[in-house]
Amino acid sequence: MDDFLLRALIAGLGVALVAGPLGVFVVWRRMAYFGDTLAHSALLGVALGFLLGINLNLSVILLGIVLALLLVAMGGNRQLSQDTQLGILAHSALSLGLVVMAFQTSIRVDLMGYLFGDILAVTASDLLWVWGGGLCVLLALGLFWQPLLSLTVHEELAQVEGVPVARMRLLFMLLIALVIAVSMKIVGVLLITSMMIIPAAAARRFSRSPEQMALIAAGIGAIAVALGLAGSWHWDTPAGPSVVVAAALLFAATQLGGKTGYP
Repeated sequence: MDDFLLRALIAGLGVALVAGPLGVFVVWRRMAYFGDTLAHSALLGVALGFLLGINLNLSVILLGIVLALLLVAMGGNRQLSQDTQLGILAHSALSLGLVVMAFQTSIRVDLMGYLFGDILAVTASDLLWVWGGGLCVLLALGLFWQPLLSLTVHEELAQVEGVPVARMRLLFMLLIALVIAVSMKIVGVLLITSMMIIPAAAARRFSRSPEQMALIAAGIGAIAVALGLAGSWHWDTPAGPSVVVAAALLFAATQLGGKTGYP
């Protein structure tokens, strides 16, 4: 196997192993649109990283933190529904990122690579970001699994039981931002949310517990990465979108039977 393809596989597996478990909470909490909002805003983080001359992954993480805090602050605005607030932020941040990119005349920017991923161009430093950031996310999920689960099942009851609801909600948002930052080179800012929600949705049918659903989601994501890269290699298709197509086909295959699994 060529070195670049091996690096792509290792990076893709790293994303799948962390996006799957985090994605089960995104699916349970019906926060796919929120994930899209942070993902779309990642392009603005990339543009600001170029503008300020700082590491792009770091700039995306910092912008994700700012947006997460902004969304928490906007949560008290009852005049606008949450999906409206998310829509405003998502499209405003994406458009602003494209505008800022247009001013980067002194730097050649592969815009398509950031939008749809460039997994075959993954470097050794990218692998460190993917696996280092992924391990941090998995560690946080392991430490705060039960509070996050309680918050997901019944927020008011979790608050009565002493769960710090606001802090857990903010932590969850920050974990999504971190996953997006380390994964944007794999499938791009427009497709990264699919790697969280599609494997998790596919795993739902075969799961009997939240922990089992998280493990199966990670496994389905890993299979999708392997199949997508194989398809991209044989048919010369874009690697990132091919991975998402493979995940979608796996999801479709899981829906052929009757409805079972963890609700």
